[in-house]
Amino acid sequence: MTSIAPPRERLLRAAAELFYAEGSAAVGVERLCKAAGVSKRSMYQLFTTKDEVIAESLRTYGPATVASYFPDPAADMPPRERILHVFARLEEQAGTGPFHGCPFVNTAVELHDPAHEASIVALSFKKRLESYFLEHATALGAADPPFLAAQLTMLFDGAAVRAVMRAEPLSGLSLRAATNLLSF
Repeated sequence: MTSIAPPRERLLRAAAELFYAEGSAAVGVERLCKAAGVSKRSMYQLFTTKDEVIAESLRTYGPATVASYFPDPAADMPPRERILHVFARLEEQAGTGPFHGCPFVNTAVELHDPAHEASIVALSFKKRLESYFLEHATALGAADPPFLAAQLTMLFDGAAVRAVMRAEPLSGLSLRAATNLLSF
């Protein structure tokens, strides 16, 4: 027997998919509700504003997005390989048709407001990525782990933007650049 997801879940899934593919400004409430199969009245009973939907969709689907770049925690991999795994996954994803960059960067850039709830949520996920890099840079014995973690995060974001702007795969560029940063 197939069960239909509750309206809130359908709204958040539709929001995550549409906002990632087209941007939150380009997707109006009517279109979002239609894609989710939910009335506008129902949406406004669940969420006060579209902005709240943007933030909550990131909060709900962000963990899976971030986790998709990390290797399994139980995998027997040294710290250097754990860092490079993130860039290998970025290379794989950037080479696919539905790749639209980092949803967290996209949201923050589109909103132009660091105090917006969705921008705050987006930043929290970028900080998770940087913390991941920091943990493994420290384990590697880097001279300045916070600086290396910041460089790796900037490389990740820049590589994602490059792939979107050029509409082409990264062809090993981010992985080679990360490898160079780790050659100390």
